[in-house]
Amino acid sequence: MRLRSTRLAEKLGTSYWLIPALCVAAAIALSSGAEALDARLPQTEQAWYLFRGGPEGARSVLSAVSSSMMTFSGLVFSVTILVLQQASNQYSPRILRTFLSDRQSQLTLGIFVGTFVYALLTLRGVRGTSEELHIEAHVPSLSVWLALVLVLLSVGAFIFFIHHVAQSIRAVVILGRIYDETCATLERMYPEGVGQDTREPELQRPLAPPSLVVPLSKPSGALVTVDEARLMACAKKADVMVGLVPMMGDFVPHGAPLFEVWGDAGKLDVKALTDAVSTGPERTLQQDTAFGIRQLVDVAERALSPGINDPTTAVQAIDPLHDLLRRMVHRRFPAPSRKDDAGTLRLLCPRPDWDTYVRLAVDEIRLFGEGDLQVARRLRFLVTDLLSVAPAFRREELERQLRLLDASIERSFQDASDAVMARRPSPQGHGPI
Repeated sequence: MRLRSTRLAEKLGTSYWLIPALCVAAAIALSSGAEALDARLPQTEQAWYLFRGGPEGARSVLSAVSSSMMTFSGLVFSVTILVLQQASNQYSPRILRTFLSDRQSQLTLGIFVGTFVYALLTLRGVRGTSEELHIEAHVPSLSVWLALVLVLLSVGAFIFFIHHVAQSIRAVVILGRIYDETCATLERMYPEGVGQDTREPELQRPLAPPSLVVPLSKPSGALVTVDEARLMACAKKADVMVGLVPMMGDFVPHGAPLFEVWGDAGKLDVKALTDAVSTGPERTLQQDTAFGIRQLVDVAERALSPGINDPTTAVQAIDPLHDLLRRMVHRRFPAPSRKDDAGTLRLLCPRPDWDTYVRLAVDEIRLFGEGDLQVARRLRFLVTDLLSVAPAFRREELERQLRLLDASIERSFQDASDAVMARRPSPQGHGPI
């Protein structure tokens, strides 16, 4: 149940229709409430702020409001599609989820659609004309006045939307959003610090072949969530050891091995086991910290591509990578193997370790940015800074990265003075440091 609620929250979080739908519901409720209040207001003495025109004027106002709101809604939708296309081409297709979950854009569209629905519902309450004396004319003054208030709100929302869209396509804003989501996942998945003598244990699978291999019976996709507590309970109840085959974020084709089981699997609840994991069409940041780093690396690689050639944006992408690795360097990575209260090994879950995260963040940027002075100096600053704070058992990969940076400089900088400058670490990728 908890896994399903998490998946539902993820889907709702990236659903562009949620807030507009809520705004439409609010508009319907507001229209009903205003209509009820209008029925109690005296028609002879009306407050100064209420609409004082006749039925024709009310219809004209409400018709103009509804038509203009449809125009605004179409404009917001068109601008959003253009922003999504530009962000996908210039940065990475994997950051589109960030734009789809943008609450400000959803709220702006919701205000326009809600105002449109309110105007239509209010329009039906206008009855009669000034020439039809045998029909009692009725103008819902309060409702029409609220429609004008919503128009003013929509104008303000439109101005805000233009400003927000102009800001949202800036590289620093996009990188900041990815960083914030990744940092939240990091805090959730790796909450504990480490001691100076702590080393993550390696995953040791039994040498004996498994007694049962559980294939993926669900549609193929990337592994997005794992309920380890539920897996542990299943393994303990059946008195077996369960090993998860794919790692978080791995693509699992239909029928591929999902679990390996050692021991008597006759009492194992296979359905409960498979329900404890879920797959999706793409990776998410629910439990996959590496996916956030993947997105930042993608932005840096796209900036370093020959078609864009923007090393400054690549350096901007390295900044959040540096911060995330610095946060990780003193975190306790959960053990890939888990034992029950009696000390019996029950669960094996492959996980990315410190070396994996460092290679993911540095390797491809180093290769794509080979020969670029900014990238070489910024990466060296990242590695040297991490070496200054890393525990002894996490220095090996960082020292390896430093050697690879030196080799890359030797290959790509023919001039000795350029090579000397490339070996100087810099937080901005340039300068005298």
